[in-house]
Amino acid sequence: MSAAPLHGHHDSQQPIPRTQDAVAAALPPAQRMEFYREMGEADDSTIGGVLRRWWLRTQLYRDPEGDRIHAAVQAGTAPGTPASAVLRRLGAR
Repeated sequence: MSAAPLHGHHDSQQPIPRTQDAVAAALPPAQRMEFYREMGEADDSTIGGVLRRWWLRTQLYRDPEGDRIHAAVQAGTAPGTPASAVLRRLGAR
């Protein structure tokens, strides 16, 4: 029996460290400046969330299915329930 890999690393690629430098290096050049801008504007209460969000984007960029998944999310055709719908349902209780 084997365990599923953490964070979807089911190929030979090394995981991207969750550091500002590693995330910036893993981003496409067109995205890198936006990442630096958001990191520069973040304060001590938001910087962790900014880094985490951009780290997750790096995972999508390196996924061979990433473009297809991103297009489906943008089009609203991705499987699953949007977080906004779940939150509305929970708020209605």
